Amino acid sequence: MQTEHTLKQYDTELESVRAKVLQMGGLVEQQIVDALQALIHADFNLAEQVIENDHRVNALEVSVDEDCSHIIARRQPAAGDLRMIMMVVKTVTDLERIGDEAAKIARIAQKTCQSDRMYSPRFNEIKTMVSLVCEMLRTSLDAFARLDVSRTIEVARQDELVDEHFRAAMRQLITFMLEDPRTISMSLDVLWVAKAIERIGDHSKNIAEYVVYMVKGKDVRHTSVQEMEREALQ
Repeated sequence: MQTEHTLKQYDTELESVRAKVLQMGGLVEQQIVDALQALIHADFNLAEQVIENDHRVNALEVSVDEDCSHIIARRQPAAGDLRMIMMVVKTVTDLERIGDEAAKIARIAQKTCQSDRMYSPRFNEIKTMVSLVCEMLRTSLDAFARLDVSRTIEVARQDELVDEHFRAAMRQLITFMLEDPRTISMSLDVLWVAKAIERIGDHSKNIAEYVVYMVKGKDVRHTSVQEMEREALQ
């Protein structure tokens, strides 16, 4: 009975950690949405809220890391459970970095609110990127929650689309700057935002790759989409 009780406690601890990761993911996703809304609508207060909420993301990362350290020390997990703990630690690191990128976008939003420049930033070039990375993050978290490797391939393919959109936006912005130097400051702001969004896509893909590692025991980082698909589906 004691062994059964201990196992139930262990399962509860693992489930609690997974729940915190999903809570952190939901908060980070809201941070992205709010940061982009602040940017598009020049909402200084909403941008300030995003920056202030970043400490909540950081606190969740610290809390999950501590929980994982305690589980390793007390339970000495092996095999699949150890992979789960490793995946969780890596996942919250990427979520925290996504939160940092959202805060970075919020700071640019504040800068544009306070600016009296002749040209206001145009963000049409990045709207599709925003939709894609938000979908990538949701899909990665859903794959994490369900341990569903089939969803991870979708994320990897979307990351390639995000990269294409980033390169297209960069070419367009460079053209603006060359044609009219007065747009340089505005174009650079849009470029920094586009880069932040591209990095959010990279971190979302990382989370999807950790799911493949958890379920299949295969490290698919730094591989092509085709190699990732082959490892995930075999």
